[in-house]
Amino acid sequence: MMLEIIEPGVMEYEEALALQRLRQARRIREEIPDTLILLEHPPVITLGRRAVEEDVLLAPGVASGMGIRVVRIERGGEVTYHGPGQLVGYLICGLAVTGKSVKRFVHQVEDCLIQSLVEGWGIRAGRREEYIGVWVGEEKIAAIGLSISRGVTMHGFALNVNTNLDHFAWIVPCGIRTKGVTSIKKITGGEVPMDGVKTLVARKLKEVFGYE
Repeated sequence: MMLEIIEPGVMEYEEALALQRLRQARRIREEIPDTLILLEHPPVITLGRRAVEEDVLLAPGVASGMGIRVVRIERGGEVTYHGPGQLVGYLICGLAVTGKSVKRFVHQVEDCLIQSLVEGWGIRAGRREEYIGVWVGEEKIAAIGLSISRGVTMHGFALNVNTNLDHFAWIVPCGIRTKGVTSIKKITGGEVPMDGVKTLVARKLKEVFGYE
């Protein structure tokens, strides 16, 4: 079972969304293998299917004046933020990889990130029963949101590496008002090379899902 990895660097959100949709359509037709796209975005706020406009705390005119895109998309979940220093991983995968179980797919993405954080930086991360994603204590370090069409996933995860956490004040992250957010940089106290994070996360994802 193969996994193709694409690393386009920094990409505008709409461009990455078009790439995902193209890859998903080709994966549905079984023209390509499962795909992991690892990249960063300029600042953007995205609203999932369950998002409410009130969870975007910037007025529309303020957001556009700051050059921040606000995009409603088809993934699950609520409002999230993407920006420089955050590793975004888009998964274009056939659900057969987890026996067609969406819940298991999400848990294995969480496991990949949890194992990466422990191995790379000794960060004791975990999951919470009531929330999707990866947590360090009371603070969220990685968000996960998917959409699925004809048994093939799209969207994926966002891991805070060197992310400017002040930007999360622009939103109510994932609709959760009572918890905070954190990053690898905040926990370790220093800038983290993104290339090393990409390499580790890609390796762990291959191990967890059983890709060659």
